[in-house]
Amino acid sequence: AAAEATEMDAQTLRDGLLQLILLIISIGLHEFGHAWMADLRGDPLPRMQGRVTLNPFAHTDPIGTIALPAIMIFLSPGFGLIGWGKPVQISLPNPKTRRMDDIYITLAGPAMNLVLCFVFAVIGGLGNFDPKTQQVVIQFLVGGIFMNAGLVVFNLIPIPPLDGSRLALRLGLFSEEFFLALARWGFVILILLVNLPPFLRVMHAGVLLLASPWLGLWDLLA
Repeated sequence: AAAEATEMDAQTLRDGLLQLILLIISIGLHEFGHAWMADLRGDPLPRMQGRVTLNPFAHTDPIGTIALPAIMIFLSPGFGLIGWGKPVQISLPNPKTRRMDDIYITLAGPAMNLVLCFVFAVIGGLGNFDPKTQQVVIQFLVGGIFMNAGLVVFNLIPIPPLDGSRLALRLGLFSEEFFLALARWGFVILILLVNLPPFLRVMHAGVLLLASPWLGLWDLLA
């Protein structure tokens, strides 16, 4: 029984670490998307700050990307916390294209998570895995698809500091005053939301909806 418990603990630890690694990669690529698009649109700031890089640790926030997610994964505190990456700072130097630049830069983050869903689905569908590691690899890839679908859905919620709020501001759905007022309480509102069962049900439905086509692509390729 002791050996079984140890084996279960080792597996729980392994699964948790895989989840944490996936999160660091996924958040890193999301932030890279913002930085890369800003660079493409002629904003010098992200490059000056060393953010136009695929190195996930350049985009990692010690608390938001590692500590809080680790608490959620390993300690299951019984309530929801949210994680975040190190935000990419932008200067939007071109007044003529500022609005569209901001929209493109904002959308590039979630777009990168969709690219990751695609990559995981293709690897899963075409991969010929060693039977010994097959279970771990498939779990990692499926987890990656669901995590990245989750990041897209969550990030499009129109509450600061999430991407959805910037889109709402730039598309004229929020006034500047409303955006700033909401930003003061954004974090508190999000913590409350992620602990409300009806909100979580809607989130789960959205994630399932977004993950399904990628799992379909996996099946198609396999």
